Amino acid sequence: MSIRLINIGFGNIVSANRIISIVSPESAPIKRLVQEARDRGALIDATYGRRTRAVIMTDSDHVILSAVQPETVAQRIVSKEEVTDEGQGKA
Repeated sequence: MSIRLINIGFGNIVSANRIISIVSPESAPIKRLVQEARDRGALIDATYGRRTRAVIMTDSDHVILSAVQPETVAQRIVSKEEVTDEGQGKA
């Protein structure tokens, strides 16, 4: 298993292998989840003061805030997988 790194904006990188979900921050349950993560010290704010557009949840119960749209982050993960698959070759 190789480590795949994904840019989540402003030069911030996360391991794609650790991401469980990428969601929009608009709903009340997600806002509560972000506040709970802040209270327990598991919130990583990678927005550089910009508006939060994506909330990324990891398998280590960390919550990461990103200023990049969820669709953009997901597309970066998918395109990274396609590049990895092409480099493997088929027998």
